[in-house]
Amino acid sequence: MNKSILLVVVVASALTVGLYSLPKVAVRNEDKKLGGRVTDQVSSQTPSDSKASEMPSAAHNAPLAPEQQKRVDELKQKLATAGETQKEAVTGQLMAAFKEASRYDSAAYYAGKLAESMPNERTNLVAGDAYFEAYGFAVDDQKSAYLGEQTRAFYKKALDANPDLLTAKANMAMTYVSTQTPMQGIMLLREVLQQDPTNELALFNLGLLSMKSGQYQRAIDRFRQILTNNPASRKAQFYLGISLAEAGQKEEARKVLAKVKTQEKDPQVLAAVREYEERLK
Repeated sequence: MNKSILLVVVVASALTVGLYSLPKVAVRNEDKKLGGRVTDQVSSQTPSDSKASEMPSAAHNAPLAPEQQKRVDELKQKLATAGETQKEAVTGQLMAAFKEASRYDSAAYYAGKLAESMPNERTNLVAGDAYFEAYGFAVDDQKSAYLGEQTRAFYKKALDANPDLLTAKANMAMTYVSTQTPMQGIMLLREVLQQDPTNELALFNLGLLSMKSGQYQRAIDRFRQILTNNPASRKAQFYLGISLAEAGQKEEARKVLAKVKTQEKDPQVLAAVREYEERLK
């Protein structure tokens, strides 16, 4: 596989993270039966009492533009004096300001602070989502590990309150792929599919992990499952085409990629399609 092509598109879609740091052995035996001890490891390795205030200082080293800094300072001051009924709304405004400045880690930090001061399913879910988004943009191992840990911590609290938060569980699973226990992530994705066999996010993530381990036929099956239920999924169509190409099923790969070209507008995806079409000639 052309690693640079897949990585560019994965990053651009922001649908998974850490894909290329997953050891191939972790998913080579995806059908291997997982016992109860693995399930216990998920709970024991999830830091339920992690503090958002422990964010490494490196997460806040990029200066904001003057107007952005002014807006952030105003909202910080407003948050400091906000009553209990106002904190959530003001925190949301502050998170939006940081995201507009592409400071996703800072947005996650304040989401986490709110969840710690006002713990409930909603605030923990918002914090987990924010940390997962920041995790997707982490560029060094230390920061990625920290953000992944925080993601799991807040998602676990939300899931303890509501086990049916399947998107949270599927996102949480992907933070394990760059750890020493990547099989925990695969197990969580399987749990999602046990609850909802057609869950698109879980199928998509398992498809990508299968591609990473070179199990292209398994990936083909996953993406086809998605398209059976959602024929309009352009990303599933694209990755199906790539998987078919890598599996040597050239004729079908050409047809699928040709269809992607008629539907897709993302220049990165189209560039990848063109490169694969050249390889299939």
